[in-house]
Amino acid sequence: MRTGSEPTTARSALRARFWLSVWGLVWATFGTVVFALLEQPGWAAACGALWLIVALDLTMIVRHIHQGPHWQPGREIPPYLPPEHRRR
Repeated sequence: MRTGSEPTTARSALRARFWLSVWGLVWATFGTVVFALLEQPGWAAACGALWLIVALDLTMIVRHIHQGPHWQPGREIPPYLPPEHRRR
């Protein structure tokens, strides 16, 4: 059911984000190690910074998954009601 308030009440596909973050974490680790072994400090630092960002995102995703149905609703959880008062 579409209510028109989807941009403000949208729910995230946390399981998909979790696995994409794990995939990104693996590749960022791989890139950091390979570029460090090839003595490319700039690229190794870039991959290390990317690893840090992905790790922080993954931490937040896991936290939201553990918070329960508010963040990871199942089919039995109805969509949020549209806000009564909108700021314009």
